[in-house]
Amino acid sequence: MSATALPMPVTAPTHLRPRMSPLVVVAIAWIAGMILVALLAEWIRPYGITAMDLRARLTPPIGFGGTLKHVLGTDELGRDVASRLIISIRISLMIAMGATVIAAVLGTTLGFLAAHFRGWVEQIVLMLIDFQASMPFLILALSVLAFFGNALGLFIVLMGLYGWERHARISRGLAIAANAQGYAAAVRQLGARPMRIYLGHVLPNIASTLIVSATLSFPEIVLLESGLSFLGLGVQPPMTSLGNMVGYGREYLTRAPWILLAPSLVIVMTTLSVSLVGDWLRDRLDPTLT
Repeated sequence: MSATALPMPVTAPTHLRPRMSPLVVVAIAWIAGMILVALLAEWIRPYGITAMDLRARLTPPIGFGGTLKHVLGTDELGRDVASRLIISIRISLMIAMGATVIAAVLGTTLGFLAAHFRGWVEQIVLMLIDFQASMPFLILALSVLAFFGNALGLFIVLMGLYGWERHARISRGLAIAANAQGYAAAVRQLGARPMRIYLGHVLPNIASTLIVSATLSFPEIVLLESGLSFLGLGVQPPMTSLGNMVGYGREYLTRAPWILLAPSLVIVMTTLSVSLVGDWLRDRLDPTLT
């Protein structure tokens, strides 16, 4: 008897797979550069962020009448803009990355709980998701910061509450689909505990989708942090962040626009780069194109 031929898996032709465009390469290089700056901030900043030089106040950047002593110019107190920008990048990235991780872990955990227990547990999780999605997060953030203050740790946790419902919806739906497939049921019949099933088998199969979701949340958190800091409710002096620098520099927009333009450019480039990489990852990890 001849063996029955098994159907071969259908994959997209090589020429249809998404290639890395030059824009994505530039975006990845920019993100890597920002991470490197954040890691080496204490060693590469030329001055302290509070070091003042009143004799050099409002010095323009190099190329616009400035000198190499202050490459990006100084503010009205003579503080070096480049040094403050370097530290701001580190603080803003720390807030955005920490908040993204918190949102992903919280949302994925609640999504798995809803998919596993179903019933009233799922209804509670869905109710929390609807509440989070319907309430403007900016109003919630303003209320919390006004009542509890704005310590950095609390601020990161608060930012982590933004966007968790997106991860919860995705993880719940994918976990329910995984439970209906054979591999999860087979592991369950072998006596594996639920935590091992979800962390060891379900999570690796849906990780790519969750990673793409996190790349979409990251730039939103960066912009939200910048907006709150711009309003004076985010990072507080003497600490500095990108949004803090933009809010501070708006008062000198006509006399010293470089104070505002430098952090604004970093915010735009960082959020655009993360969005481009997120779109590329979404196409690259699409199972129909791999």
